[in-house]
Amino acid sequence: MTRASAGPEIERLIGLLARLPGLGPRSARRATLALLKRPDQLLAPLAEALADAARRVRTCEVCGALDTRDPCSICSDPTRDLSLICVVEEAGALWAMERGGAYAGRYHVLGGLLSALDGVGPDALRIVPLVARARDSAVSEVILALPATVDGQTTAHYLADRLAGADVSVTMLARGVPVGGDLDWLDDGTIAQAMRARRPA
Repeated sequence: MTRASAGPEIERLIGLLARLPGLGPRSARRATLALLKRPDQLLAPLAEALADAARRVRTCEVCGALDTRDPCSICSDPTRDLSLICVVEEAGALWAMERGGAYAGRYHVLGGLLSALDGVGPDALRIVPLVARARDSAVSEVILALPATVDGQTTAHYLADRLAGADVSVTMLARGVPVGGDLDWLDDGTIAQAMRARRPA
């Protein structure tokens, strides 16, 4: 007895969606069904937006961000603080920093983290351009906004060593209790880090 197929076009769409982070085969099937049930409102606009992004989005030669301009809109913005460079793992972290609205400097997207297990070494990341940018006399501080993971901390220490020769202050984002956080819901590592990073009230 053969299994019923949704057809090669639909199966291809499901397969492509299943490759996205956070979407497994079942979620991809649900998303595909939702798209196909509303072709004019969802499927056609999505296809057009994807094609437009594939044509127009590029990587900024200066910072590594994704934008339709090169240099990107942040690197081209004359109101941004030239003395600050915030180092992030990927463009998604840059977008998160911008949503917060607390930072007005420039960025540097590494393109990943050092990882011995995954075979990601320094040459695979945008470290050499970062060191070159940090040596610019206009730059006074490099902020390492990397994940609080083993790979994130390994990368941060490596970058701090590489930037030691540049005349810049190297800082890291504070870690600890999130705004609105309840201590009872936090993990032990977060509480310990918050205790170490305590400041005067």
